[in-house]
Amino acid sequence: MKILVPIKRVPDPQTNISVKADGTGIVTDNVKFVINPFCEIALEEALRIKEQQGGAEVVLVSIGQKVTQEQLRTGLAMGADRAILVLSDDELDAATTAALLAKLVDQEKPELVLAGKQAIDDDANQTGQILAAMLDWPQATFASKVEFSGDKKDVTVTREVDGGLETVAFTLPGVITTDLRLNEPRYASLPGIMKARKKELKEIPLAELGVDPKPRVKTHKLSPPPKRAAGRKVETVQELVNLLHTEAKLI
Repeated sequence: MKILVPIKRVPDPQTNISVKADGTGIVTDNVKFVINPFCEIALEEALRIKEQQGGAEVVLVSIGQKVTQEQLRTGLAMGADRAILVLSDDELDAATTAALLAKLVDQEKPELVLAGKQAIDDDANQTGQILAAMLDWPQATFASKVEFSGDKKDVTVTREVDGGLETVAFTLPGVITTDLRLNEPRYASLPGIMKARKKELKEIPLAELGVDPKPRVKTHKLSPPPKRAAGRKVETVQELVNLLHTEAKLI
């Protein structure tokens, strides 16, 4: 089995983010970048499938500038077999990203695309669904459990939905997007880091894939969330009730 795992370079969730004064983006100076946490979960699940089934190949793919090699090398150190970097200086929307991934799927012929359900920088939660539609493949989103049958072609996925859990099943090829509770990603070991240096990391210019990078969705402006007002102390219950009624509009 070949598993394609798309990953995205995003700011570290623990980093304090500042918006540029003109609202065109975030300040990236001194900001640490990491693999998107949901993508990391997808990679961990791919590695577990490889360990359980044996003989599987895990191929990472990312789209971005050369600095994205750092995140791909981290994924290789975790245990992925090889990586592909589509070089692009443009900010791509979900539809364009899915179109590029569809081209790579056509080239690589994986049985499974295992991706994070969303990226923490834009929270779009669209790429996996659009990719499945472009490929005309079955999909299971928000996966919290993935199980394969004995022949390794039929997969059962437990999904997290608003009303609880939903179980779906399909025959490969297919697309699965991962939720937070699917697994706990491993750390890259020292031997893994050493091996990652020798693993293949192929670079492909975006133009070679024949996809128009012009976005269908454009971000006009970013703004930080409003600052929270300071707390207030009240002397009596009646004063609290009055505030809840007149200012908070809660009663």
